[in-house]
Amino acid sequence: MTAKQYVDFLQMIPHPEGGFYKENFRSNQSLEFPGFEGERSICTSIYFLLEQGQTSSLHRIKSDEIWYFHDGQTLEIIELDEYGNEIITRLGKNILDGDVLQHVVVAGRWFGARPSLGASFCLVGCQVSPGFDFKDFELK
Repeated sequence: MTAKQYVDFLQMIPHPEGGFYKENFRSNQSLEFPGFEGERSICTSIYFLLEQGQTSSLHRIKSDEIWYFHDGQTLEIIELDEYGNEIITRLGKNILDGDVLQHVVVAGRWFGARPSLGASFCLVGCQVSPGFDFKDFELK
């Protein structure tokens, strides 16, 4: 499938950080978690797609976020550690070349993403726990 076919079929919409997304799960159970204002769903999940030339701008959230590769080509997840060092993780299907099929970005860490050089698009899944809320989202 093409990026456009995925965007259309999954009814994805533009994400404020860049690319396209569609929430595909939000737990019916919610709780109050330390460090969060009000209740949050136990977990949420989205489809997220970036095409060549698009980026996920540097941002951070208050929850851990697990990224899962689904289709397309390799995606580079760029994180800034506590010292400002850049860490790049390649999320993709070429595991013999160093890609990983899933990756965790820890809560509070600045991060973004981009398709690797030559990639036309990448479709991933992102699970957030405690569940995602735009109140916990900060763009750099």
